[in-house]
Amino acid sequence: MDYPISEDVSKEFLEKVLRDFYYQGESCKGWETNVVTQPKAVKNIVETGASRIAAGPGVGHVLADKNLARKIDHTLLKPDAKPAEIKALCEEARQYVFASVCVNPCYVALCYEMLKNTEVKVCTVIGFPLGSTTTEVKRFEAEQAIYNGATEIDMVINVGQLQEGNYDYVANDIKQVVNAAHNHKSICKVILETALLTDEEKIKACVICKEAGADFVKTSTGFSKGGATVGDIALMKFVVGSGIGVKASGGIRSREDAEKMIASGADRVGASASVKIVLGEDSGKGTY
Repeated sequence: MDYPISEDVSKEFLEKVLRDFYYQGESCKGWETNVVTQPKAVKNIVETGASRIAAGPGVGHVLADKNLARKIDHTLLKPDAKPAEIKALCEEARQYVFASVCVNPCYVALCYEMLKNTEVKVCTVIGFPLGSTTTEVKRFEAEQAIYNGATEIDMVINVGQLQEGNYDYVANDIKQVVNAAHNHKSICKVILETALLTDEEKIKACVICKEAGADFVKTSTGFSKGGATVGDIALMKFVVGSGIGVKASGGIRSREDAEKMIASGADRVGASASVKIVLGEDSGKGTY
């Protein structure tokens, strides 16, 4: 199947929009603290219509804005996360009624048991963080996660197949996970890992995701060499339009960064330590 680039995405558009908005961060470190250091930016995100803002453990005890909490995906995806940390994450999410907890698949069942009688949803990641498992494994992983209690699925695209031009493979890879999610009334977000892609590849990936029925396109895993940029958000939003969401994640550290993301078309902003934005405290630095 051919996935042509829209003629509207012209050289003139790229030169203008990407020149005006493009910002390249050096890494994704520190993204998890953004939501607690930029209260004005978070308010703008919510008022603009964002459904979720991700946040990490250790932030709920100081969260003042409970309406904002309902916009936050409370996130803990580090490889050395311990069960006790996951339980603390869930306790915080339950206490402050975050929208969801986002965890690795091995902890979905635990989170579901802790949160099943609450408003907090369970989100997990598929093919994470490389996106290089087979389609069959991704679909099974998604189905198992949903069976264990997840209602939101964040899958990683197969970057190598996309770059090789194997678009049918990429489309089927996404579609299989999308179908698994939609069959059980769950949503599917597709992580492009934009730091590894050219602008043309980002456009191709967005077109494929849209055709495959994804609910969101998302910039980054937080485990690669870069995170979200305003140029990427502007480009992704231009390609997918209003039909599906765009999520900026990775490397958003300042009020200025968040405002530029929103102005460029982000529907959601991903971060981990949400509360410090609400309180206007220093974000500091950290890892995913």
